Amino acid sequence: MKQLSILTLIISGFLLSSNTGCNPESIDPAPLADLAETTEDDNLGLAYMREEEKLARDVYITLFDMYDNQVFDNISKAEQKHMDAIIPLLEKYNIEDPALPNVGEFTNETLQKLYDELIAQGSESEIEALKVGATIEDVDIKDLEDFSLEISDPDIIKLYSSLACGSRNHMRAFIGQLDKFEVTYTPQFITQEELDSIIADNHERCGQGGS
Repeated sequence: MKQLSILTLIISGFLLSSNTGCNPESIDPAPLADLAETTEDDNLGLAYMREEEKLARDVYITLFDMYDNQVFDNISKAEQKHMDAIIPLLEKYNIEDPALPNVGEFTNETLQKLYDELIAQGSESEIEALKVGATIEDVDIKDLEDFSLEISDPDIIKLYSSLACGSRNHMRAFIGQLDKFEVTYTPQFITQEELDSIIADNHERCGQGGS
């Protein structure tokens, strides 16, 4: 695995970039397949994604308290569902849950630093807060795509597909909010072509039989 990859770059990359609501998705993991072997990278990836989803949730909870913009409240609830969806696989493969109970506290030091940086950025204005949201979803989509290329376990692949679907919906919501301020978000991790495709598509019914 790419040393828990793209997200470590966001701390510097996001700061350089500063020049609708969304119904929480229902992610219902299919019954887990018979116990299969996973690699150490698979296990690290699951633990990392558990905390990355917590980071998104915690940032949005904090930004909602600052700006009372419903998009942050709606998406923070969706991120909680994302966090919950990872637990069955952590239990299946006997992976210790790294998620700490308090908002804004992380086991992974990189994620802790990132949380602090994103909250500082989002505190500047509501527009910057919405950029923070778009950036989190940008890197989340990229990480999930990259991790999915490196695994073979069908349960993990299915989970990551559902999480990526949710992140695309969240991206649409944040882009829609920025549009109201006539602000354009430029992707830093996925390509502009992929972002354009996401925006052009309709809201997806993740984990509910929709595309």
